[in-house]
Amino acid sequence: MRFADLAAAYEQLESTPKRLEMRRILTELVRPLRPPELPYVLFLSQGALRPEYEAVELGVAASLARRAVARATGVPETTVAQRTESNGDLGTTAYDLVAALHRLDAGEPLTVEAVYRTLRDIAGATGAGSQDAKVDRLTDLLARASPLEAKYLVRFVLGTLRVGVREMSLLDALATAFADGSKEARGRIEAAYNLSSDLGLVATALVEGGLPALDAIRLEVGRPIRPMLAEREPTLAAILERMGGSAALEYKYDGLRVQAHLFEDGSVRLFSRRLEEISAQFPELRRALPAAVGRRPAILEGECVPIDPETDEIRPFQEVSRRRGRKHDLDVAQEEVPVCLFAFDLLLLGGEPVLHRPFPERRRLLAEALRPGEKVRLADQRIVRSLEEATEFFELALAEGAEGVVAKSLAEGSGYRAGARGFWWIKYKRDYTAGLSDSIDGVVVGGFHGRGRRAGRFGAYLLAVYDPARDRFETFCKVGSGFDDAALAELPKRLHGRERDARPEGVESGIVPDRWFEPGLVLEVRGAELTLSPVHRAAQGAVRPGAGLALRFPRFTGRIRDDKGPTEATTSKELLSMYQAQVRQATSGPPSAGAT
Repeated sequence: MRFADLAAAYEQLESTPKRLEMRRILTELVRPLRPPELPYVLFLSQGALRPEYEAVELGVAASLARRAVARATGVPETTVAQRTESNGDLGTTAYDLVAALHRLDAGEPLTVEAVYRTLRDIAGATGAGSQDAKVDRLTDLLARASPLEAKYLVRFVLGTLRVGVREMSLLDALATAFADGSKEARGRIEAAYNLSSDLGLVATALVEGGLPALDAIRLEVGRPIRPMLAEREPTLAAILERMGGSAALEYKYDGLRVQAHLFEDGSVRLFSRRLEEISAQFPELRRALPAAVGRRPAILEGECVPIDPETDEIRPFQEVSRRRGRKHDLDVAQEEVPVCLFAFDLLLLGGEPVLHRPFPERRRLLAEALRPGEKVRLADQRIVRSLEEATEFFELALAEGAEGVVAKSLAEGSGYRAGARGFWWIKYKRDYTAGLSDSIDGVVVGGFHGRGRRAGRFGAYLLAVYDPARDRFETFCKVGSGFDDAALAELPKRLHGRERDARPEGVESGIVPDRWFEPGLVLEVRGAELTLSPVHRAAQGAVRPGAGLALRFPRFTGRIRDDKGPTEATTSKELLSMYQAQVRQATSGPPSAGAT
């Protein structure tokens, strides 16, 4: 496949906000492809070279990309920088400069395979002279590229592809291109993806063996699966009613969710809920886990929580978040912020997958397999069969430093559902006992220039929730409260490279900020209540025609959700459920003591 054809498809995708049209474009793009080109196109369209968990990074900063554009076009680097500052996109600058060359013979056309392999070479360049090697390889590609190819090459290396393609859209395309496009086929493809986290693997199996070949994709140590997620209910009474009168309640620890993979030889890999490998940040857990779990290979899930070394009490989440991404002084970090992994689920034991077994059986196997110690323990749990028992355990959880409880179904069908959110697990936090139920994880999609003390930087941000059914980000609040000076200085750094002049594809808002941002960064906010809004688009029309939901008096909690990607933020459906729960509480009067 010519890279020019892929770039043309990206141009079409960027120009349409319609999901059905995007699906059609993607379907036509992938239908004629076969391995190895098909995985290449799928990864490139995600803005990646390999699955997330492999963490293959190009390592090309904007300065290196500018240098490559300057060399390939014969234009001074200062000119490239000036034009980019003016138009806000180095990809557009590359397009204009390459177009101005009027090349008569660009040589052999670029192919997707050649581009992909060169990009892998760029990612693999390390050590002395690696930056020059990266620039040389990128310059060679740009020297052979058409204007449109140059535009998307530059955008790709900078991580700003801007075509609005996410995993769900690609799964839709695969189901239509290589199966009958039915809901059943789409579900089987998504299930295989949730189990493997590898679109290339799923697509290859589908093309070569059809839907039956997906059944051969199994749980594998070292390849994380997409985590099972919990729903919400407004009261403990509602939780027990939904679960048939009994449930397993576990402490809801306020930490980092970790998927721990233990190989037979005792080596360990740790993954975050975003499937990023975080092994390097927690060496003490890698040392402790082999002693804690004797039957290997094994995969278990737990919450990594900061622990006070003197009192053994749970510490605030912000302390463990200081460990994420840290590469230096890890010995000091272990002393400053000691952690413990509270294991709460078991997916594979002794090489045998157990994720499809009912939750009570998985919990029993986990308890039998685990040898608790200082660094690895079993999550606190109690089986409750009455509201009184549930309330007592909830209050105990709060007293011991947890942020609430998670109720888990005891039913026969309570297998682990990778990548799914449902009422087999239901979370209930202390926030539910007063005012608005729970905090909200919102995606930054816009910024507003500050005034007064905040002049010269962004003083407030526009946040959105995610609608997976429509693959859209819908705004619900403008938040300016809760940011200290450190946060106001840090957030622009986190948002660097995501700024846009126009509203990004897939973002819906009746408010126009001073600057748009491509969805990526997730912030936790709280507020007084949810109200109907004529300008915000979250769950628009679900309560009243033309009205969306908005958060009243929003306030940033200080927590940047690095553990969540934009599509893992609070959903529009969750926001609507929170609004409906709030309305029920308002109309039924103050909750009784048993309903806290």
